[in-house]
Amino acid sequence: MSVRELVVLGTASQVPTRHRNHNGYLLRWGSHGLLFDPGEGTQRQMLRAGVAAHDLTRICVTHFHGDHCLGLAGVVQRINLDRVPHPVTAHYPASGQRFFDRLRHASAFRETVSIRQAPVSADGVLDTTEDFTIEARLLSHPVEAFGYRLVEPDGRRMLPGRLAEAGLSGPAVGRLQREGAAAAPDGRTVRLEDVSEPRPGQRFAFVMDTRLCEGVFALAEDADMLVIESTFLAEDVSLATEHGHLTAGQAGRVAAQSGVRHLVLTHFSQRYTDPAEFARQARAAGFDGELTVAADLMRVPLPKRR
Repeated sequence: MSVRELVVLGTASQVPTRHRNHNGYLLRWGSHGLLFDPGEGTQRQMLRAGVAAHDLTRICVTHFHGDHCLGLAGVVQRINLDRVPHPVTAHYPASGQRFFDRLRHASAFRETVSIRQAPVSADGVLDTTEDFTIEARLLSHPVEAFGYRLVEPDGRRMLPGRLAEAGLSGPAVGRLQREGAAAAPDGRTVRLEDVSEPRPGQRFAFVMDTRLCEGVFALAEDADMLVIESTFLAEDVSLATEHGHLTAGQAGRVAAQSGVRHLVLTHFSQRYTDPAEFARQARAAGFDGELTVAADLMRVPLPKRR
């Protein structure tokens, strides 16, 4: 299977710290590279992480607070400077069009690449490719914010034992996969479902600044990997609600109730010094799957297929 991994470029909430850059996350999904929330300094973090502008095929901005978008100007100009040979699609809240325009044209540069603007104005499917469907859901934050979700089409897994029993191999298997049926050496017709089993497509969810809301759970449902903000710890839940954020415990509860396989916590307030406490509170909320407390320049592979 082609590489599918999360490359963490930055994990700080609101302001960078000595050890955490502003937000930035690259999802490698085969030939696709989706850059989420490029905060200030993202271009340099890409260099440190071994991520090239040519890797980017899509940019997804959840909202237009600075720690989630101020790196957009540099990234767009780097895409053009490096003459990326393919168009790059940009998703962002339509209500922030003026901010996107300012960041895209923040200074003089030569445009050499097509940036396809695809603003988001409502819940639903944004685009469908052969490899995934990308969806958006409205979140609950002081400014309009959307989370994103990738869903791979379901497929089928071939069962070698049953193929052998049917006497099928080589080109016959390829024909079976393309056409749904093929003739066995003894003349009988073998259907695809006779020699395979369903293989659920992988799902990835990205949830940033938000209170608990319907959109959070819709994005997280059955996700193989959920990348979610956990700005505050439980003792500061009132601050989280006031400012439109989640606690680590709330993020853990969302993951537990939604059937998430791998939970990635990020977007940490500078007020906390012990990252392990975020994991402890997420566990205490009932999440028992794979759990990662994100750190800058970390690479996190998506779980193996179900």
